[in-house]
Amino acid sequence: MSKIHVTTTINGDQVEYLCDPRETLLDVLRDRLGLTGAKEGCGTGDCGACSVTLDGRLVCSCLVLGAEAEGHDITTIEGMATGEELHPLQQKFIEYAALQCGICTPGILVATEALLKKNPNPTETEVRYWLAGNLCRCTGYDKIIRAVMDTAADMREAS
Repeated sequence: MSKIHVTTTINGDQVEYLCDPRETLLDVLRDRLGLTGAKEGCGTGDCGACSVTLDGRLVCSCLVLGAEAEGHDITTIEGMATGEELHPLQQKFIEYAALQCGICTPGILVATEALLKKNPNPTETEVRYWLAGNLCRCTGYDKIIRAVMDTAADMREAS
């Protein structure tokens, strides 16, 4: 099987890689590029652990082929922090203890960042709806929701 050459932007950097035609973006990110933040929880797009943004749209990277990334802009959990400084959502997740085992956390953080970019003033119901595609078996969602709502309030005050 011949490899496909892909040129894309990941976390602001232009990246080139070779992948098999049936290889998922998740596999490319983890196995070829060493970006291991996105996790494979289900492989069927049901858990959200592998969430990334593709041209600003939230997607499950287990459902996107690596070759489909050609010419697109991808952001992973590794692209949220700026240098050594955590993204405000990451900081609030720590403050609220909104994470435990860490499998779902990267996908939830990417999803909530996408939400706050789209809607900087979400209601609790909107946050819960937005996160419906992200499964967490450890924390429940109360701490996660509170961390997102507090981050949104802080970001509104700062702007």
